[in-house]
Amino acid sequence: MNKRMIYSIIVSLLIWIAGGFGYFYIKEQTTKNVFSESTILNKIEDSNNDQTVPAIKEIIREAQKKVVMVELDDGTVGSGFLYNDKGDIITNAHVVSGASEVKVRTTDAKGFDGKVIGISTETDVAVVRVEGLENVEPLSISPNTKLEIGDEILALGSPLGFQNTVTTGIISGTDRELSVDPYIYEDVYQISAPIAPGNSGGPLIDRQTGAVIGINSARIEQGNIGFSLPISAVLPLVNSWSETPMKNLPVEPSIDAVVDIDENKIVETSDYLISYFIESITFNDFVTAYSLLGSEWQSNVDYQSFRKEYLNILSISIKELKTVKKEEQIIVETVLEIVKRTGSGQETTSTSVNYVIAYENDQAKIISEKKQD
Repeated sequence: MNKRMIYSIIVSLLIWIAGGFGYFYIKEQTTKNVFSESTILNKIEDSNNDQTVPAIKEIIREAQKKVVMVELDDGTVGSGFLYNDKGDIITNAHVVSGASEVKVRTTDAKGFDGKVIGISTETDVAVVRVEGLENVEPLSISPNTKLEIGDEILALGSPLGFQNTVTTGIISGTDRELSVDPYIYEDVYQISAPIAPGNSGGPLIDRQTGAVIGINSARIEQGNIGFSLPISAVLPLVNSWSETPMKNLPVEPSIDAVVDIDENKIVETSDYLISYFIESITFNDFVTAYSLLGSEWQSNVDYQSFRKEYLNILSISIKELKTVKKEEQIIVETVLEIVKRTGSGQETTSTSVNYVIAYENDQAKIISEKKQD
């Protein structure tokens, strides 16, 4: 009996010891597996972080170096962008129509002579060769990218002569078709980013990659609706001109066509000017906003007083905008939604404001504003 009892006790102890070792072994392996899974998840997360979308300021800063303002002898301006290392600039045909030579100004205020080496009479695209920009790194172009409605974009250009202005927006329509004599626009992007005279020929950039996917080309007067030619549609023409420049350029358009463009330019410039003014205030860029005011307004209100008036405003959005001509004045009628900081938090109000626009030294300026009761 004693021996059997001793054997039973020994067997029981061995079972308990084996069970204990088994428990701790399983626990250790489970812990290792948990840590391994966590490590894998961290690696996946780190991998995703490495592929984050570039910061918008970084995209803009790099793109602005390769976007230029195109100037004609008659004082009209447009935009363009460097697309290869030969110094070739892509722009719109209507920007350089009638000209064989132009002036090109870069963001660092350097001026260069440019020669039109290709221009279409049907598709609104042209190429200007600038020998002074040869071997300069061009903008990245993405001809195979097809954006969809809702995708974010950036439009760069020189609206109203303000070089390297950036407006943001989304693709608001695709495969649009329109005709602005003599050009036919097919399968173009419709964009919400404002386009004004001077914007034409500038690049439309994919917010996700920073690459060019279109050329900002036209707009509809009613509302902020712009249109951009997909870069893939014009590259064959552009490449052919770059390889073999045209020897004879098309004849300048008729005077009547130029007059019509000038009439539309007044309206387009005025409502864009107000949109740009409101956007500058929203982003606390009071220096730019103040620079858009006419000389008389600036003489009556100094910069510090102007800035103080808007310091408590968190945002301003345009709900309605209409440009009308009354006698000799150009008036932009707006309805603004204003979010203002208050002592107890914030409040939102809707205000009707009429802005009067006039030209000073060939530059559109905001002469005055009048709030409607």
